[in-house]
Amino acid sequence: MSQRDGNKASGTPSAGLADRALNFVERTGNRLPDPITLFVIFMGLVLLASWLAANLGVSAMHPAPDQDEIEAVNLLTGESIQRILVEMPRTFTDFPPLGLVLVVMIGIGVAERTGLIETALKAFVRSVPSWLVTSAIVLGGLLSSLAVDAGYVVLIPLGAVVFHGMGRHPIAGLAAAFAGVSGGFSSNLFLTALDPLLAGFTEPAAQLLDPDYRVDPTANYYLMAALVPVFTLGATWVTERVLEPRLGEYTGGVEVEEQEALTVQERRGLWAAGLTLLATLAVIAWLAVPSDGALRGEDGDIAPFLSSIVALMLFVFFLPGLVYGIVTGKIRNDREVAAMTSETMSSMGAYIVLAFVAAHFIAFFNWSNLGLIVAISGANGLEAVGFTGIPLVVAFVLVSATINLFIGSASAKWAIMAPVFVPMLMLLGYSPELTQAAYRIGDSFTNILTPLLPYYPLVIIFAQKYEKDIGLGTLISAMLPYSIVFALTAIPMLVIWMVFGIPLGPGAPMQYLP
Repeated sequence: MSQRDGNKASGTPSAGLADRALNFVERTGNRLPDPITLFVIFMGLVLLASWLAANLGVSAMHPAPDQDEIEAVNLLTGESIQRILVEMPRTFTDFPPLGLVLVVMIGIGVAERTGLIETALKAFVRSVPSWLVTSAIVLGGLLSSLAVDAGYVVLIPLGAVVFHGMGRHPIAGLAAAFAGVSGGFSSNLFLTALDPLLAGFTEPAAQLLDPDYRVDPTANYYLMAALVPVFTLGATWVTERVLEPRLGEYTGGVEVEEQEALTVQERRGLWAAGLTLLATLAVIAWLAVPSDGALRGEDGDIAPFLSSIVALMLFVFFLPGLVYGIVTGKIRNDREVAAMTSETMSSMGAYIVLAFVAAHFIAFFNWSNLGLIVAISGANGLEAVGFTGIPLVVAFVLVSATINLFIGSASAKWAIMAPVFVPMLMLLGYSPELTQAAYRIGDSFTNILTPLLPYYPLVIIFAQKYEKDIGLGTLISAMLPYSIVFALTAIPMLVIWMVFGIPLGPGAPMQYLP
């Protein structure tokens, strides 16, 4: 069926129902305030809820032995207001995700602004055999979460160009890239800025119940890396067996664009950056692998290495990016390096403000004891009705996926959800790392279905270059099979991990044992 035939089919009752559902999502989501405003509202609600709960004598019995009853604390008393104002600077600066993300972004910013990531993506896609092109585009999209903007801005239009140049339907290439970049977001063979970001929210949520609990940036690495080949194969199958037959032969009349080859400088830069990366990894291995290495603790403990991951990520991105920039002429002096890092920090302004309000929202939840009371009450209720185990975790994945249709920011959603769900599932015996992994799966596969994704208009513009009448409904209908396949593969993978008790990452257990 051709693309235009698909558009004609939109008059069917099922298509009308789908359009109404999508319109509802779009209208509802657009009415939501900005995430920063949302957190301010939630802060106010927590203050009021703490006053009400304290006056009603709301409490819960701490499940740990030899612990007192937990009572709600009124945050609107003079003492509490004084605490909020006096500790405001420290509440902000001690917020775990803040420093973790900013440190990593210094390195990523240099790699991105010198063009290393963009060039590496192009070289990767163009260097594979024709029969592997679809898989290469999807895999490139998955790996592009190392620098999210590069995936959306570079790889999605590149996927369409590559397919068009091969005589295949360009919309299929665009969809394959979009599926990898957005639908498989969070899955990667490498650690990205998202890993320390989410761990930074998970750790204080876990500490509501267990003050000494630590969540490493590598908490979900094994599962997220294992999903990469699964998503690659799944999206390749959808593209070649479902979408391309449905689209039919492309007759749009757009001339084939000649793909620009990498310049000699870019090739030299890539080689130099690759050798630099290998050298950097070799040094890290020298520090971490030997039992008496500098990044090992007493008796060969790897905890110091795991705690150094964020700092090491800075060098893994910064040094190859620096060398690439020098070889290609993008960096000619130290001032340009300083400018690149400064520009990166400037682009993080919205995140810093979001971190400020999120830090106080979480702090209010902690100080009022509401988070812990809700978690204990919720866990007791779920246990009473017998809703635990795998069904509970799968239900949480689906809840995360549904919320993702309305709130796009992964960090904003997790900052709201973590203080409730992390301790709640800990009380039922599930580790914070497992709850975080379930959230990441749910937060990914519906990205390609929500019109509230900030990049959705850009993807439509890319598509309209080849199909002028393509719209929101057509694009979402093309992406729906990818979303279904990703859900039907990622959720069983998580179940397999749970059944066999496979670690989610280095030192990241499946169960929580107080």
